[in-house]
Amino acid sequence: MEILKVLWEIQEGSVRDVHERLSQSTGLHFNTIQTQLRIMDDKGLVKHRRDGRTFLYAPLCTRKQISSRFVRKVYDGAVGELVLNMLSSETLSDDELAELQSMIAQARAKKSRQKKRGQ
Repeated sequence: MEILKVLWEIQEGSVRDVHERLSQSTGLHFNTIQTQLRIMDDKGLVKHRRDGRTFLYAPLCTRKQISSRFVRKVYDGAVGELVLNMLSSETLSDDELAELQSMIAQARAKKSRQKKRGQ
């Protein structure tokens, strides 16, 4: 995930670019990042192109796609369970809780509009 976060931020980069951004915060070694990028490339999470002798990597998936994949694989699609786990394990500020309530209200409104169009 940390590697993907870097690639989402920089859009495209070499192993060295990713390593420079991660090495201090994660302690990951260059070879570890290189190996992980190859595995991620094989799995279709990132793509690479050659620039001289350097491979440049770019993400093939969005944060939203990874989030959906995570919910399906870890929580068997049970979004409510994920949210309840997050709420019980995280200390959220009043502003963050208000933002969550707003997001839920927007999702309800969108669903309601879709139902009306379908009828």
